[in-house]
Amino acid sequence: MTVSGTAVASRAASSRRAMRRREARVGLLFVLPVLLLFLAFRFGPAIAGGVLAFTDYTIGAETSWTGLDNLQRMVDDPLFWRALRTTLVYSVLAVPLSILAALGMALLVRRSFRGVRLFRSIFFLPVVTSLVLAGIVFTWIFSEDGPWSSLLGAVGLPDQSWLSDTALVVPALVIVAVWTRFGFGMLILLARLQDIPRELEEAALTDGAGAWHRFRYIVLPELRPALFFLAVIETTVSFQVFDTVYVMTGGGPAQSSYMLVFQLYDQAFRYFDFGYASAIGLALFVMTLIVAVIQRLTLGRDR
Repeated sequence: MTVSGTAVASRAASSRRAMRRREARVGLLFVLPVLLLFLAFRFGPAIAGGVLAFTDYTIGAETSWTGLDNLQRMVDDPLFWRALRTTLVYSVLAVPLSILAALGMALLVRRSFRGVRLFRSIFFLPVVTSLVLAGIVFTWIFSEDGPWSSLLGAVGLPDQSWLSDTALVVPALVIVAVWTRFGFGMLILLARLQDIPRELEEAALTDGAGAWHRFRYIVLPELRPALFFLAVIETTVSFQVFDTVYVMTGGGPAQSSYMLVFQLYDQAFRYFDFGYASAIGLALFVMTLIVAVIQRLTLGRDR
């Protein structure tokens, strides 16, 4: 190519880049109103909640800046620590069980067999089921005359209602959480499993590796990013559980299922103490962020 030809090609490429930049600016101009609305409604309430955490804001009363008074009140509140302990126990049980159930189901429906699509749809169905409806159904299941109590009585175990027992109400809520959430994790892990080259497992099988070794050294390392993502999502959802608690137990019996978001709800919408409720929400956000960072350093680190 001659020098003049190179110059022409360079000018043409520069012109195309300039045109793409203009098109990008025009496109951004069109989406800017919607983007601003999204940012306002997405981050505006979060910023407002962070500010309210340092005030004594109550509907119908004068608002004043209180500094760290709400945080000190939270530290001195035994109900907060009880709700925090219950939330942590619930999360420690629900998160790994949900991920294990999702992993097991993903491995089960990974292979192609007759009716596999039907099974995938059935396993995913609880995800799109209303949590309120699921709570109502499981309230009947765990009632004293429900199927769960009848099953326990049939095998010689106490046939009491788990929702009225202070030691069993959290495990009952965990069962509901696993049932309603494992389908989402199954979908995420299944998508990752289908991207793993079959040649890796076939080569390991040829070398005499058993099913456990293939899973441990080939499948599990490939699933690490997806497992990290699920761990963060499941932890966040567990820390913010409210629907099923509200429908099934109302925080009882004897506040044994009273969790942080339920306390936030009570302070905001029962006692209208939005300042203290915002402080609880801020503490919940910080704890969720800390746990996510820990999970990033463990599950999310590069292999």
